[in-house]
This record gives sequence, C-alpha cells and structure tokens, in this order.
Amino acid sequence: MKAVNQIIKEKPWMGWVIFFITMVVTFFIGLLASSIMERRTEAIIINKPKADIKAFESDNKVWGQYYKDEYQSYLQTADTSFKSKYGGSATIDMLEEAPEMVVLWAGYPFSKDYRQGRGHYYAVDDIITTLRTAAPAKPGTDPMPATCWTCKSPDVPRLMNKMGIDSFYHQKWSTFITEIKNPIGCADCHDPATMDLQITRPALLEAFKRNGKDIAKVSQQEMRSLVCAQCHVEYYFKGDGKYLTFPWDKGMDVDNIEKYYDAIEFSDWTHSISKANMIKAQHPDYEIYSMGIHAQRGLACADCHMPYKSEGGRKFTDHHIQSPLNNISNTCQICHRESEAELLRTVYERQDKIAEQKQILEKLLVKAHYEAKAAWDNGATATDMKPALTEIRHAQWRWDFAAASHGAAFHAPIEVMRIIATGIEKTQQARLILSKISAKKGIIEDIAIPDISTKANAQKAVGLDMPTIEKEKQLFLKKLKTDWK
Repeated sequence: MKAVNQIIKEKPWMGWVIFFITMVVTFFIGLLASSIMERRTEAIIINKPKADIKAFESDNKVWGQYYKDEYQSYLQTADTSFKSKYGGSATIDMLEEAPEMVVLWAGYPFSKDYRQGRGHYYAVDDIITTLRTAAPAKPGTDPMPATCWTCKSPDVPRLMNKMGIDSFYHQKWSTFITEIKNPIGCADCHDPATMDLQITRPALLEAFKRNGKDIAKVSQQEMRSLVCAQCHVEYYFKGDGKYLTFPWDKGMDVDNIEKYYDAIEFSDWTHSISKANMIKAQHPDYEIYSMGIHAQRGLACADCHMPYKSEGGRKFTDHHIQSPLNNISNTCQICHRESEAELLRTVYERQDKIAEQKQILEKLLVKAHYEAKAAWDNGATATDMKPALTEIRHAQWRWDFAAASHGAAFHAPIEVMRIIATGIEKTQQARLILSKISAKKGIIEDIAIPDISTKANAQKAVGLDMPTIEKEKQLFLKKLKTDWK
C-alpha cells in the first residue's frame, strides 16, 4: 500500500488510472452479477413447482390458475388489431385480395372462403364458422373426417387417448362439434406434471420414426420449434381412414414432397375447370422455416414468435404468439442492431418482390386452367392432356406451397423465390403443350377468360352459388346454438 502511495505521489496521474481501472472492473463485476441473477430467475421460471393439473387437461383456464403470466399473455392472441403489409392477426379476406385464387381452387372448398388466420384463441370458432366446412343437418352426417380437428384444440389428444388414434380419425367432423370447445393452448405443448415441452400429435412422431429419427433425443432448442411443427406443416389424410400423415419420407422440400405424392398417385381434388388432379398445400411453415437463415443459425420458432418477457421483476415466455413484426424490440432487435424502420423496410422489400412474382404465377395458372378447358371442349383426349395437366398440377403445387405458408417470404426468401420461379416455368410449359393441342384442333385465337376481377365474379365464373352456401351455413350455426347445444 505504501508503494502504491509513493507511486501516486511521484506520478499523480497514476491515481486517475487506478481509479478508472477500478470503475471498469466494478462495472463488469456488476454485469456478471446481473447475468447470474437473470439466469437464476430463468431457472426458477423453468423449474416452477409442480402444479396440480391432471393428464389431458384441455381447459386452458385450469392451467392459468398456476401459470398466470403465461396465461394472461396467451389471452392476447384474441387481439386482432395488428395488420402488417402481408399478414398479422387481422381478418383479411384473401379471395377479395386475389380473386385468381377462386379459379385456382375451383372445385375445392377453399374457393368458397379463405381468410388470413387469426390468433390461436379463435382456432375452434374459425373452423366452425368458415364456409369451407360442412353444414350438416345433424351431427355425424357430413362428409368431412374428424381428422380436420387435429390441430385445433387440446381436446383432441384427450379424445385420442380415450378412443384411440385411428378410431378418432374415422369419425366425422361434426361428431365432436359440441365436445371440442377449447382452442389451441397449454396442453398442446406441455406436460402437465413437469411443464416440459412434449409432442401431443402422433403424425409428427410417426414421421420422425419413419425417417429413423428419435424425437426423444432432440435438444430443448429443437423442441421449441417441433411443438409448432406438430401443426404448422404440410400434411394429407391417408387412405379411407383419413389418417393424418406428414409426406416427409423422401424429404421436406417442395420437390421431394411432390415426388412422394406422385409416387402414391395422391390428389386432393380434381380441378373443375382443367380436370387436373391437384394437390392442396396446407401450411408448410416448418418445412420452409427449416430452409431459411434463421433456422441455419439455430433460432427456434419460439425465439421470434414467443420471446422472453419481463413484468414486475418476473421473466417468462410471452405466450402472445404473433408476428415478430408487432414486437420488433423484443424479437428482431435482440440480434439485429438496425432501427425498427430499417428492419421493416428490409422485410417488406423481400416480401414485395416475392408477392410480385407470386401474382404473375397466379395469373398464368388461371390462363392454363382455361386453356386446358378449351382443349377438352374441342375434343382433346386424356392421352393428349396428361402431360399438360401434370405440369399444371406441379406448377400450382409450387404456388400453393409458397402461398399457403405463413411468413414464407420472411422465413426463406431465396427458396420461396426459387419455388415460384419453377412454378412459372412449369405453367408456361403446360401452356405450350396446350397451344400445340389447340393448334391441331384448329384453335388459333386466344382463349377467353371470364371476368374474375372480383371475388364475387370469380365465384360466379366457377359455378358457386354463394348466397345458397352462405344461407345454409347460417342455418347450421343457428341450429348449433339451439338444437345441438
């Protein structure tokens, strides 16, 4: 100590050096202490005491008694006020936005009604009220399988456990319409005894098993995406039993899933205009996310859609599952140092370019469907048409794969642009084949396209009697509140 004092007397400036060094060391010690306390808080949150919740408890309010912060944030999924340039939680009539979709889905229920999905809070309400679902006179008389319920409610695992997976799928959709009440929630992703993340839908487990993967060995970080991948994926209903299946056996990209479907000669419906056997993409969010930069850097779905949140000194996972663009400071800016305006500009720039190409593909596909109809009308045979219809099937599959995925242009813009580009190429190839067929039939003028400038015009053009469809749905909803209650 005397030596230090002697040095300071001889060199007064050394005192200031020592002072600043002390301040820096103290600052970093403070940061370390803060980090340790924060991690301890996280550990406390993750290892909360076991709650008294029974197995297959599907009522979200019961879970909310023990996990109040998470439950209160989950209730915010009822908020439909946020609308970004291409999505959000607000209700958007997509058929009004792009009437071409009505023609692309001609002969399929999506041509009746397709809206931007709202939050998880509305999962049950939306499947009941949409014009895509049946309006049966009484429970169990509709053509739709109970499989359609699979991702809409935590009541589904409860019913599967009670009656068996295969038996559940074999039932009709309306059979459970008064029993399935709770929207997507806690039991869909968490073990009630430990709160560990768990997979509650068999299709994901079965897909992993077929590919030789043990889901029990994946990391916690991977699970923070896989609980989402139970539902946010491409899937189909296999066989007469309508068994929910993920078509990942050859790979998870658009080309390999197409090969899978072609190998088993699967189609969702026959297009009412072109007569092509079509594939309807569902919402391949996990597949496209897996091909993007965020997945490559190790980010999980929850990192951006369910970030950590602090309130009153408590830190927890925000269960207001929503677009990251409505929470940029807690999502994007955790990693990116740009301003909110700059981040939005970057996102919208990519989305604008992909939307432009997607709209080109939509318009070309409409022409291809009507050109195919003209060829049929003028005597083309099934042998003549097969190559063109195959190209239409493959082109629209690519359009739908990109269009149906939530946030595709954000998750993997390069891959999505490639998918749309190959869709444009295949559509033009189909039209070239059809032009040769038409030339042989003596048709040299352009094929007339009906007025589809509005949703109403497009629905009329494909033969939909929307007033009757809407009336039947309203009668059904009325019965549901009275006779079926």
